[in-house]
Amino acid sequence: MAGAIASRMSFSSLKRKQPKTFTVRIVTMDAEMEFNCEVKKQILDEKIYCPPEASVLLASYAVQAKYGDYDPSVHKRGFLAQEELLPKRVINLYQMTPEMWEERITAWYAEHRGRARDEAEMEYLKIAQDLEMYGVNYFAIRNKKGTELLLGVDALGLHIYDPENRLTPKISFPWNEIRNISYSDKEFTIKPLDKKIDVFKFNSSKLRVNKLILQLCIGNHDLFMRRRKADSLEVQQMKAQAREEKARKQMERQRLAREKQMREEAERTRDELERRLLQMKEEATMANEALMRSEETADLLAEKAQITEEEAKLLAQKAAEAEQEMQRIKATAIRTEEEKRLMEQKVLEAEVLALKMAEESERRAKEADQLKQDLQEAREAERRAKQKLLEIATKPTYPPMNPIPAPLPPDIPSFNLIGDSLSFDFKDTDMKRLSMEIEKEKVEYMEKSKHLQEQLNELKTEIEALKLKERETALDILHNENSDRGSGSSKHNTIKKPQAQGRRPICI
Repeated sequence: MAGAIASRMSFSSLKRKQPKTFTVRIVTMDAEMEFNCEVKKQILDEKIYCPPEASVLLASYAVQAKYGDYDPSVHKRGFLAQEELLPKRVINLYQMTPEMWEERITAWYAEHRGRARDEAEMEYLKIAQDLEMYGVNYFAIRNKKGTELLLGVDALGLHIYDPENRLTPKISFPWNEIRNISYSDKEFTIKPLDKKIDVFKFNSSKLRVNKLILQLCIGNHDLFMRRRKADSLEVQQMKAQAREEKARKQMERQRLAREKQMREEAERTRDELERRLLQMKEEATMANEALMRSEETADLLAEKAQITEEEAKLLAQKAAEAEQEMQRIKATAIRTEEEKRLMEQKVLEAEVLALKMAEESERRAKEADQLKQDLQEAREAERRAKQKLLEIATKPTYPPMNPIPAPLPPDIPSFNLIGDSLSFDFKDTDMKRLSMEIEKEKVEYMEKSKHLQEQLNELKTEIEALKLKERETALDILHNENSDRGSGSSKHNTIKKPQAQGRRPICI
């Protein structure tokens, strides 16, 4: 009975009977975080199929959201060992160690430097939304021939899948190409706008499932139509406030980056001053040691010179005594020849001894002169060392460093988020400007998607040689076949079709 009643009600009347819970939904940070965690969990649990290269990129954004900017001194090898970042299917598909996976995740993680946590989470969701199974609710159905199929309901439309292939729909019905949807009891009927296309009928198993399918169709079609209508004044105001908030956060991040840079420069200056101070201390220590060595050398040389001088005096005294002995021997010469011969022999020996004494005395005198000269040089070295030590002690000291960065200049603009100052007189020029902004964002997104796809293809080529073909799952094989055929078979290709203008609303 409920099914028959619903089949006769129009889409607009059904919407009126639904409780109006909101006009514009504001997603808080906690809700975004919870939603992001739920998407991540579904990917890791393999409820949403994710290619290996895309899973590595998603893991890098998850790490950026958790740890912030990459710092080699903090994020050392093995810091992701306890993190669950990749589906087990991806890990088992390649002959790669956890260290090899971490190296590839870290390489992309380092490229995300400067992204805030919310930006990293938003990039994560942007990549996840392009996965074939993202946002699709599957229901078991049978066509009129009794063949088992799957009905997929998502933001783009209705899709019919083979039970063994949840990636590529057999046929898709975009919301803007559906004239009406009706059901009676357990039978659903999808009527396309193009009358040349046959009506598609299918049966579901339970009445409760029918109601759930109906609610999903209403909600997704409602959102589909809202996205293609001009925003209300409230939405325009919220978007303006969101842009101002985004600009304010950007300015805040720039201010923090400048403060961080100034702090790093101050720390580098402090380290340089400390290094130079340590160098000066080492130079002063070396100068003191050289001075002490010079003083010790001078003392040793002075003592040695004194000893040599005393030895020279003693030798001179002995030489004089020998000379006196020789004169005395000559005065008391013995008259006999024997005594005379002996006397001459003694005189000869005395002369030889006196000659040796004279030579030794001269040598000692020269050695004493040399020691005096060495003593003078040592004292000169001592004087130079004292002068160098005095120069080091009198060098100017460096001014104290203030590592605390100076406050920001007062000319940085602040943002006043008062809604009364906003104007909402939207004319044709405003709509043109809005269209230009949308086109600009679309072009930027396409360029970014192209760069992202190039990165994913590069990683896929890099790890392809390590793949274990025998471990590929059915979804892996289907995804590879879709990639080889191109994007024409993907459910996302339907959004690229031109949207019909002035179509009749969907009837349920």
